[in-house]
Amino acid sequence: MYATLTGASFAGRLATVRGQAAVLAIFTATLFLSALLLFSVQPMFAKMVLPQLGGSPSVWAVSTCFFQAVLLAGYCYAHVLNRFVEPRLAPLVHLAVLTLAYLAMPIGLPAGASEPPADGAYLWLIGILAAGVGLPFFAVSANAPLLQAWFSRTGNPHANDPYFLYGASNLGSLLALLSYPVVIEPVLGLGEQSNVWTFGFLLLVTTIAVSGVIMVALGRETPVAVQAAPESVVEDAAPSVLQRARWVLFAAIPSGLLVAFTTHLSTDIAAAPFLWVVPLAMFLLTFVLVFRDKPVIQHGILVRIQPLLVSVTILSLIATMFDWWQSSLVAFSSFLVTTLVAHRALYEDRPAASYLTAFYLWMSLGGALGGIFAAIIAPQIFNATYEFPLLLTLGMLCRPGVFSDLDETEKRMLGIGALMSVCALGFGFMIQYTQSDQQAMMVGVYTIAVGSVFLIAYSQYAKLQILIIGALAAVAMFLPSSLNRGEPSRSFFGVIRVLESENGDVRRLLHGTTSHGAQRLKDANGKVIMPPVPATYYHPASPMAMAVGVARNASGKPSSQFRGGIIGLGVGSMACYAKPEETWRYYEIDAAVVAVAADLKRFNFLSACRPNADIVLGDARLTVAKEQPASFDYLQIDAFSSDSVPTHLLTAEALKLYLSKLTDKGVLAIHVSNRHLDLAPVAAAAAFATPGTSVAIVKSNPKVVSLDSAPSVVVIVTKDPASIAPVKDWQGATMQDAATVTAWTDDYSDIISALWRVYGPKH
Repeated sequence: MYATLTGASFAGRLATVRGQAAVLAIFTATLFLSALLLFSVQPMFAKMVLPQLGGSPSVWAVSTCFFQAVLLAGYCYAHVLNRFVEPRLAPLVHLAVLTLAYLAMPIGLPAGASEPPADGAYLWLIGILAAGVGLPFFAVSANAPLLQAWFSRTGNPHANDPYFLYGASNLGSLLALLSYPVVIEPVLGLGEQSNVWTFGFLLLVTTIAVSGVIMVALGRETPVAVQAAPESVVEDAAPSVLQRARWVLFAAIPSGLLVAFTTHLSTDIAAAPFLWVVPLAMFLLTFVLVFRDKPVIQHGILVRIQPLLVSVTILSLIATMFDWWQSSLVAFSSFLVTTLVAHRALYEDRPAASYLTAFYLWMSLGGALGGIFAAIIAPQIFNATYEFPLLLTLGMLCRPGVFSDLDETEKRMLGIGALMSVCALGFGFMIQYTQSDQQAMMVGVYTIAVGSVFLIAYSQYAKLQILIIGALAAVAMFLPSSLNRGEPSRSFFGVIRVLESENGDVRRLLHGTTSHGAQRLKDANGKVIMPPVPATYYHPASPMAMAVGVARNASGKPSSQFRGGIIGLGVGSMACYAKPEETWRYYEIDAAVVAVAADLKRFNFLSACRPNADIVLGDARLTVAKEQPASFDYLQIDAFSSDSVPTHLLTAEALKLYLSKLTDKGVLAIHVSNRHLDLAPVAAAAAFATPGTSVAIVKSNPKVVSLDSAPSVVVIVTKDPASIAPVKDWQGATMQDAATVTAWTDDYSDIISALWRVYGPKH
């Protein structure tokens, strides 16, 4: 009998252990699936709306801000549901909300959506996001805190401190983001992605229903008391106002930094979800690494290297010794370490499980505030991306010891540090107004180098390090640097700058770090050049300049009947290839670019060559679509977003649209010069998607490369083989027989392949 009882007891305990493991597995899997859906919908919907807004990086910034705000609403709903609704009824309420969300599917742009206005694109985009994805995202966003709260009621041995489940949730988010550009985007079109997402949502509803049944069957009225919890978790202690404020701060800084860094990164490579998801994926990875009792990376190491990384990042904003990839690597390291420090501070400041949903509510409020600041407020108050160094500086507030009381030694150190910082800044401003920009920039470099030495020497004083970093950031923001050189102007579509050489002989327009046109104002003898001569990609021997002549000859029309169209105004260089009797129309999405090109004090291509230029403001896909068929004898696609062509302008549908607006003998020129993406085969494949086209890829490489004559890659497309015949004899021209890559469509694109052709092994 004893043996029987012992066996029965063991079997019972084994069954209990298996049951507890099953409960944990079900909740973990549900959270994983929920996060997978939550973060796969973000790049998917952003890609859907990109064509409406010219592929601007601000689309992702505002989208991220919107998703953070909806996440806050979802967490608020979860808190109310957990706090005020009986546990046995909570699953029914949540399933009802999920059902309403299902009725709003499939995910997609709302039918009959209006065109974005020339001004107010921010509000238009927020409205489209709310109508197209708002309710499903809201319903899914509530799951993370809600399921953790339900799990804390199950009596599971792990239920006393359920915050570890947030790591599982973020692991699902991370997988969704990393798989999007590698697996989802290259394989599935947007319509298929939406259908798969809907199926995943139905599966999620099923697992949530199971989780709810488990919670009701095993649950208690309140979460289990904390037993043997870490010292940082105070049992049932109500969070103070100061503690809640810290939650908001520790969440707001990395959230805003995510948006600021993404803008910093994507401006100079490509306005594509592939690049946008990388910072967000790393942001989520930080939760996996540090939102646990024993962080994967020791917190002490992060705290020691954070100030040095931030100072080197600030140095990269001033010094010209860094290449773009070096600057990106340094900025990425600072972003990652600062985010790790902030999220670890959040975890160590977490409350008991009974306040779990309140913790996530305040945390999401901070995330929303940080996103709103970086995505919406900063572009309105800063004419350059100052929010990036500013948020890196604020990230120092997340370090241990910052909120402790000051002792006498720290007071003396802060006083001396403040005096030195003021003196350094004063000296810097004096140099700025008495010396050249280059000399002032070198003063800034030396100042940051000295500041870095102090950071190392006084690493034990957290508050002093904040002061030093703040002074270094001020140097980068107010003295000559890549952040504030030239005359910056900021809009929804990015930051543009007008720069003039020190001797005043050359003026150029930059978007990010990419030149969008230049004008030589004086010759070698100091004489004013008039009329102006197009430079950079548009010099007289460039493919785009020569294509205008080919189009004129092919049309056989008198000048009064010839019509040209230019998508992408830049500084107006192409205006000087138009004859007075011809009709030319320009299409530009950014009003700030139009203002610069039309300003006589900056560039005079338009005033000298086309004083009454016909300029249409708006996205080219939408504005050109309104033109009559066969309207143009020459059409040029030159719509850069920093160093990239917006992907929606290179799809098969886009090329079909352009060709429909050409006359039978018309010439289409697509400028695809790019440091990071091989876009010529993409444009050619899109052109071949329309039957009967002839295509040539022209790689121009002038003997002397300068601002006066820069190399370029241009794809020439015609509907009449005779029209493209002269291009065959151009230097660097290659006639194309067929597509060599899969054509991009409005439903499908593959950024990775375009990157791989540039950076992958050369065959």
